[in-house]
Amino acid sequence: MIERYTWSGGTEAMLRFGPPTGVVVTAILPLLEEANRTRGLVIATLRDLGQRGIAGALPDLPGTGESALPTDAVRLADLRTALAAAVRTFGRPAVTFAIRSGALLDADAPVAARWLLAPQGGDDLLRAWRRLSAGDMVAGNQVAPELHAALSGADPVATDIPTRVVRLDTDPRPADRKLAGAPPWHRAEPDTDLKLAATLADDIATWVERCAA
Repeated sequence: MIERYTWSGGTEAMLRFGPPTGVVVTAILPLLEEANRTRGLVIATLRDLGQRGIAGALPDLPGTGESALPTDAVRLADLRTALAAAVRTFGRPAVTFAIRSGALLDADAPVAARWLLAPQGGDDLLRAWRRLSAGDMVAGNQVAPELHAALSGADPVATDIPTRVVRLDTDPRPADRKLAGAPPWHRAEPDTDLKLAATLADDIATWVERCAA
């Protein structure tokens, strides 16, 4: 189901999954080209959660998905404000499910807990963008200097909200759990690992029951 939500800069689309009651698992895609590579995995995970009776949502944030805002007009504060507005439309508890740089975007969202897959700090993201840069373009997207500046030093994990960090077993950094699987954000073409999606849904469902149900 497709809904709309309104934030201070306009109206954006949002996919909804699962029942109309209970906790809403709110997915946050990583920025730029990694969003295309992980969208299928996220949708498969949210559908799996919906079959378990757990609601889900995937909002288009400003400058992403079907948003009319150009990428060079996107600011970090706008992304955070829009996500917070989307969460407030639910009128019930929410848990964020963020992948990579998506973990930088829920700082203002009124959520009960966070579940992060391979969270990426702002400095790591900027280093990756520099490798993808061609002039003032990043992977074919115009990115405003203000977004670059705001991402510098941004921390995806420091928070007083219950947070679970999951990484793939190829990632040496610390995590609450390591999972087998190839990083979908590194694939040359978008693909959906249904086995990984089911594993993510299992872990997220347990986290929701522990922290927000």
